[in-house]
Amino acid sequence: MSNVVFQVNIKGHRAKDEFQYSTKSWAKWCELNNFEHFVLTEPIYDLNYMNANWHKFFVLEMLENENIPYENVCIVDADTIVHPKCPNFFDEVGTKFGVVQSDGCYEWVNRSITKYREHLFEDISIKTWEYFNSGFMVLHKTHKEFCDKVYEFYNENRDKLVYAQKNFMVGTDQTPINYLTRRFDIELKWLPNAYNLHDPYRKSLLHIDSSNWWPDTLDNLFNSGWVYHFNAIPQNPMGRDSSYWMKRTYEELYN
Repeated sequence: MSNVVFQVNIKGHRAKDEFQYSTKSWAKWCELNNFEHFVLTEPIYDLNYMNANWHKFFVLEMLENENIPYENVCIVDADTIVHPKCPNFFDEVGTKFGVVQSDGCYEWVNRSITKYREHLFEDISIKTWEYFNSGFMVLHKTHKEFCDKVYEFYNENRDKLVYAQKNFMVGTDQTPINYLTRRFDIELKWLPNAYNLHDPYRKSLLHIDSSNWWPDTLDNLFNSGWVYHFNAIPQNPMGRDSSYWMKRTYEELYN
């Protein structure tokens, strides 16, 4: 019975050329560790009805429908690169729901927590330090029922979800999933930030301006974690966006 790494990279919907470096890195890591790697490239729901980010929670149903035996599934965003020597994080999770704390932009996190609570989760309270980034999550096969409840919740509350997303710029699935794990008493396993090193520029790990005082190398990035999540990179004078950093990181690690 194998563990699985699953990514969503739906054609024609925010799928970017640089995402190929993400899927290739995870495919190679899975090959090194004898795990399975799957990429969802076609939508299950019409994307006008359900954003691609929500499709990630179909993975357990898909595996069961295809009679693919599995124990745990890592759902990881397509703007990540994994280090080839990344440890086996599946061993650290067991049957719990593995997550990494979101330590990027706290203003955004607080705004998202507040607005979703006002519109959908008045009975639940989450503190900033109890909030996880959904770009890296490890689920156990027993979480199939939870995934079903996620889609039931989405279908019942779609209009409110879309309203919050469009009017308050508070993201799509991440904050609702934080709330839903609490609503359904899902036991979380907090993993080291090394497994989801997100917002790397805010951590002074990417050199995007000649005025940056830190060196133009990836040494500090590689010394700071195992999974590099290239989100929230601001426009910069050097034109070094996520595409640049994903390509450069992949080539330095795998070539």
